[in-house]
Amino acid sequence: MSSHDIGSAGPTVPGDAGRRDVRPTDEEFYASDRPANPALPEDRPRGGGPGEALRHRGTWSVTMIVLFVLLVLFVGIWAFP
Repeated sequence: MSSHDIGSAGPTVPGDAGRRDVRPTDEEFYASDRPANPALPEDRPRGGGPGEALRHRGTWSVTMIVLFVLLVLFVGIWAFP
């Protein structure tokens, strides 16, 4: 008798005699690929701890450039109406 015969139903669960589509429970299925200790620490923490405040470099220089451009614009409008 080959393994493809109808008589070889494979593993059975008590109470399911003769069923061919015996499937694992949800707990068994999802536990099959989990590590033994699923509460492992993260390898790349997502932050949330105390950190340095953000500092924007060049705030004064950008402000001065914008003011200079506005000054040139207003002088140009005043000088050449």
